Amino acid sequence: MQEKKKHYVRPLNIKNGKIEMNYGAGGKASAQLISELFAKYFNNEYLMQGDDGAYLPAAEGHIVMATDSHVVFPIFFAGGDIGSLSVHGTVNDVSVCGAKPLYLSAGFILEEGFPLADLEKIVKSMAEEAKKAGVYIVTGDTKVVEKGKGDGIYINTTGVGVVPKGIHLSGANCKPGDVIAVSGDIGDHGIAIMSQRANLGFETEIQSDSASLNSMTEALVKEIPSLRCMRDPTRGGLGTTLNELATQSKVGMKIEEAKIPVKEQVAAACEFLGLDPLFVANEGKLIAICGPEDAEKMLEIMRANPLGKNAQIIGTCVEDENCFVQMETSFGGTRMVDWLSGEQLPRIC
Repeated sequence: MQEKKKHYVRPLNIKNGKIEMNYGAGGKASAQLISELFAKYFNNEYLMQGDDGAYLPAAEGHIVMATDSHVVFPIFFAGGDIGSLSVHGTVNDVSVCGAKPLYLSAGFILEEGFPLADLEKIVKSMAEEAKKAGVYIVTGDTKVVEKGKGDGIYINTTGVGVVPKGIHLSGANCKPGDVIAVSGDIGDHGIAIMSQRANLGFETEIQSDSASLNSMTEALVKEIPSLRCMRDPTRGGLGTTLNELATQSKVGMKIEEAKIPVKEQVAAACEFLGLDPLFVANEGKLIAICGPEDAEKMLEIMRANPLGKNAQIIGTCVEDENCFVQMETSFGGTRMVDWLSGEQLPRIC
């Protein structure tokens, strides 16, 4: 009879196992979840220090920090999942400040009974997207709530990056005459989520645009001296983000409907659902504003990136003490693009 190994611990049953309350209790079960799942995929020299926080090397330049909590439903959607989204969202928040994103933290709130197989998919997705973006997940936390007290999984990510010396991008920098560009088709993410949530079954599957934009933002920071600001139009979409920037800079904005890129199937879905694509969320699009002298170069840089191949210049900043955003419609009229009132699509990120 074979002698039983001392200190043997049964491995996690990833295939059929589920989250239990003791996984969040800080004991052996917590340590096993961390070592066999999180550390397995997030493995790097900073995370593996094993302390309550990560010791990170000093970096030259200004530090930028951003945080975001992700509660998207469904957690798996066409074009991504809550894990990839949590990396993309925070990488982009740091990147549009002009920073090179370096490190992420990841906090998980898990509901009792959540399948370990789904958690592994999400963690793998996060690890893959962090690697693509060139960032390290260096620290984290896990909490477990009772069944019925959560919605499977929520993730908080915090990002840290460094802005090169001499760079200061801000939504308060825009001036009359500046040019406004968007990096591609708007509304993809919100409609992808809504179509799956409502089981609408559109003939053409709409994919989320969720992606990390730091390769594009780094090129713009390096090559466009008159770059005023960048912003990712997530919740509230393009329309709300332009209003935010206009208010910060105390300018008006005039945009042209005919120049705003929207996929036909997204436009059709918005019409069917009674939504305005200007206010539908994006997770892989970028608004960039620069001086008119650099407008064409800015557009070229965007279009040279696979994530910006359909970039367009959509308008300009103008003098306006009321800070209105106005749009010339396809019919030749003018429409006010006001702040979004309420929430068109809840829980899209």
